[in-house]
Amino acid sequence: MMRHLRLFALALLAPMLVAASDPRSETEHVVAEGETLGGIANRAGVPPAVIAAANGLAEPYNVRAGQKLQITRQRNHTVTKGQTLGGIANRYGVPSSDLAIANGLASANSIRTGQKLIIPAVMSAEIPVTPTPTTPYFRYPHDGEVLLGFTMRPDGGGHEGIDFAANVGDMVRASSSGTVIFSGAEPKRFGRMVVIDHGNGWHSVYGHLARVTVTEGEVVKGGERIGIAGDEGVANRIELHFEIRQNQEPVDPTSKLPAKRN
Repeated sequence: MMRHLRLFALALLAPMLVAASDPRSETEHVVAEGETLGGIANRAGVPPAVIAAANGLAEPYNVRAGQKLQITRQRNHTVTKGQTLGGIANRYGVPSSDLAIANGLASANSIRTGQKLIIPAVMSAEIPVTPTPTTPYFRYPHDGEVLLGFTMRPDGGGHEGIDFAANVGDMVRASSSGTVIFSGAEPKRFGRMVVIDHGNGWHSVYGHLARVTVTEGEVVKGGERIGIAGDEGVANRIELHFEIRQNQEPVDPTSKLPAKRN
């Protein structure tokens, strides 16, 4: 009799044990050795950007064994005629920038009627969330040799960024994810230029471009093409002028870029 009762109890528990081990139902995940954010996200059925945002992960979104990640579930929304990204974001109480990133949208105007959007979940106040890093992860926007480095004089003059040697047709990449706040001509010095806002007062600047390939208001990811290198403005050759600024003050880019490998 007892044996039958134990078997009956196990039969009742089996569905719960399966559900508990199902990655698509977990709300918390402890990273195992060798796991990546992409692999965890695929098994959980949640976009990597949603998990990264919920856990304050900065690019390149590295995770470590033993790290505890919150797996936030999301709702879906089908766009109806006349709806805007901002209006949908307000309806669900999520930042429009998070909504754009979660759905890989190039700009706020890129949604279309009938499109199904992922609505990132709003974290509960009881769930601890790692704050978003105040300093973005920057990467090299071009692989060329550095022609001129960062120099600031006591009088406030000098060279406020670094210049990379480039060739005709070379791609210029966003050094970190953010929103394009300027894309056009800067007549005094840099010709065609792009400025990206990375949040918390951090901006990056890209000058002397032959062509820009992004528009103001567009959300870009780190490493995404934003323009083509050129010699527009005051430039002696095809090159890329690159700056990092915090609260409008110039920061030496070499102090924020990773060490280059030989």
